[in-house]
Amino acid sequence: MRGGEERLGRFRYRWTETCFPLGRDSLALGEFCTLRRGDSVLDLGCGAGLLLLLCARREEGLTLTGVELDPEAGETARGNLAENAMEGRILTGDLREVPLPRGVDLVISNPPWYPAGSGGLGGPGRMEEGCTLPQLCRTAAGALRGKGRFALVHRAERLAGVLAALQDAGLEPKRLQFCRHAPDKLPYAVLAEGVKGGRPGLTVLPDLI
Repeated sequence: MRGGEERLGRFRYRWTETCFPLGRDSLALGEFCTLRRGDSVLDLGCGAGLLLLLCARREEGLTLTGVELDPEAGETARGNLAENAMEGRILTGDLREVPLPRGVDLVISNPPWYPAGSGGLGGPGRMEEGCTLPQLCRTAAGALRGKGRFALVHRAERLAGVLAALQDAGLEPKRLQFCRHAPDKLPYAVLAEGVKGGRPGLTVLPDLI
């Protein structure tokens, strides 16, 4: 089946036509999230496992778990972990229903960017057909330990909704960064990180060009 392949440092990342290819938004999230050696990491909607590989490229000793609705994408993620001699679990099913690990240090996600029925670009994989942004944040909060972190990337124009969903789930927004295609272009995406039970206080980082 058609797809593609990319090198990520010492890792090799493969995807099929049903998975999202390597994208700058995921690359940005993989560098943005606060990550420490030995962290347990959970990717909600992991696709072919790209974010798990990006995290493993940064730090050693991580405990990696991904959950993916599409069985083919989940199997591709398992293959990527195995090919790169990495241990990890890929759970297949609805992230709102699959038993997830608890007490996680970091949850990450590059979720669908468009509300259901909005006519947004990118096909079904970019539409919130099954899981809304508030549901995603509540699921992340349920998996995190106290003071654990949830980092995600989303459309810049949905920033207000992102911050509201984080706070409603008990995840205090702590770090924020806008992504631009060029200095003279408006932001196309925003990176946000919330802390479970964190104190108020938001750091806005310089824009990522």
